[in-house]
Amino acid sequence: MNVRDAAVATLMKIGQGGAFSTITVHQMLEKRAISATDVGLFTELVYGTLSRELTLDYILEPYLAKQKKLDPFMRPLLRMSVYQLFYLDRVPDHAVIHEAVEIAKKRGKVHVSKVVNGVLRNVLRAGMPHFAEIEPVAKRISIETSHPQWLVERWIELFGPEETLQICQLNNTPAPVTVRINRTKTTREEAIELLLDQGVTAKPSTVAPDGLEIERGSVQKTDLIDRGYLSLQDESSMLVARALGAEASDHVLDSCAAPGGKAMHIAEGLTTGTLQALDLHPHKIKLIEQQATRLGLTTVQAEALDARKAGDRFEVESFDRILVDAPCSGLGVIRRKPDIKWTKRPEQLEQLPKIQRDILTSVLPLVKKGGTFVYSTCTIDPTENEDQTAFILDQGFEFDTSFAARMPESVRHLIGDRAELKLLPTTVGTDGFYIAAFKKRED
Repeated sequence: MNVRDAAVATLMKIGQGGAFSTITVHQMLEKRAISATDVGLFTELVYGTLSRELTLDYILEPYLAKQKKLDPFMRPLLRMSVYQLFYLDRVPDHAVIHEAVEIAKKRGKVHVSKVVNGVLRNVLRAGMPHFAEIEPVAKRISIETSHPQWLVERWIELFGPEETLQICQLNNTPAPVTVRINRTKTTREEAIELLLDQGVTAKPSTVAPDGLEIERGSVQKTDLIDRGYLSLQDESSMLVARALGAEASDHVLDSCAAPGGKAMHIAEGLTTGTLQALDLHPHKIKLIEQQATRLGLTTVQAEALDARKAGDRFEVESFDRILVDAPCSGLGVIRRKPDIKWTKRPEQLEQLPKIQRDILTSVLPLVKKGGTFVYSTCTIDPTENEDQTAFILDQGFEFDTSFAARMPESVRHLIGDRAELKLLPTTVGTDGFYIAAFKKRED
């Protein structure tokens, strides 16, 4: 399949069916309909177009105003083509337009291809619009960086306009590919050599001691993930196991474990202990079990259970350490999953804290006196983070004073008197993330 036609098909599926971008891209690649040399361009076209969707529509709007109805493929095709014209330089402008016209001919009628040709030539002739003239500032940042205005306004209130602009700009750049080594099988030094033997260049990651950053080549095309030496994971997520600090013999609960990255990282440090991994969906439990098998871990016990019912399933004070990696808005991982900014709504940010609170109410009593509890999310919104920390402190817990000592030097300076770490996407270049650690009071 032509790589651009495949990108249009993928964008259509994401836009029409509400499918997750990561899953849809993976499914297209699984079909092996795209040559290995075109995989990079394909993913760049899909994710780049999704990331810049609002900006692309702003550019296209004057030229589509008179079009009464567009064929389903036309807007994704036009967005993708404008993205190439203004944000990519590897393909000449005339080739971009020619390819778009050919796709339009294949998918539509002759007049449709003429419309595509005319719109793109007019866009190219006019050039990139001047965003600086847009007022107010929230609207300008929204259109220029392609983020929903309600979200920009929320972030400006929280972080100020300059930080918000930087976050939004960073969200539109490719995220680094990072992997976690399985220390039961390898070391960072050995993993780098094994990757190099298969044509992939990697270096030690700067934030997480168990991470590698892929500099060149595709780690997915090596056998090191299947063999359980490596797991794809962002560096911020790799910090959670260190925050929990499980001892080899601990009885640990990960109450919201799927797809299992943090759970497996914790389990890699257990020998005589156990890790109880819960998730609401049975099919995700299978994913966790597959992960454990792949990594050669025998201490994991996975069970389909709503974390809000964990208090009915387990005895009070029966776990040494518990992790709640809570379901959240995901506003810290927009860089990796650009469709999040289009699918999330303000009202969801009001609903999620209640779900998180219900999970905490069920799980907190299960921590032993003197035991450790860690709360984490991949969002940067205080209603899902600091507000929940305040609730935890009211339930017989105190901040874990040893938290900072367990964390790597790369982030230790970011931890103050409160045992919490908040990473914006701009802080150290990872996903946006929040981690807080607590001890259950003995009294």
